[in-house]
Amino acid sequence: MTKYAVTLRALETGDMGFIEHLYATSRALEMTHSGWPAEQIASFLKMQFNAQHQFYQQHFAGAEFCIVEADGERAGRLYTYFGSTCAVLIDIALLPHYQKHGIGSGLLEALLRRSDQHQLPVELSVEPYNPALQLYQRFGFQVIDQKGVYLRMRREAPDHPSRMPS
Repeated sequence: MTKYAVTLRALETGDMGFIEHLYATSRALEMTHSGWPAEQIASFLKMQFNAQHQFYQQHFAGAEFCIVEADGERAGRLYTYFGSTCAVLIDIALLPHYQKHGIGSGLLEALLRRSDQHQLPVELSVEPYNPALQLYQRFGFQVIDQKGVYLRMRREAPDHPSRMPS
């Protein structure tokens, strides 16, 4: 349960600055270890954000690109894709101020309920050092593969044999 009233709305052109800032905050700790000057970090993060955004737009046509709002303020993003055989959690990110308040858990629960209604497994990719890994494991996701620096995880639909009691 969260203390915030959480809503989702479609990503709009006016949100680009926000999601670029959100991306930078999600990489802030990692960047402190780079030894680079602030200008170089900013330039690198801008380039990485643009590449990621373009990749998502090209590879997930028809995806739901949403802004997460908490009490009417932009708090994060939730990108999901529902295909005919699988749902994909493309990306979920919250500003640091909104983390650890149950917002991410609530969004994940809603995604899993929706995928369960359609009998779809859910897949995602996460870096092994990302604290969200524990959240995903708590929700029944299991590692199915490793691609580069990412773990691919999957949570089967409820009627899948791997989810049935023995």
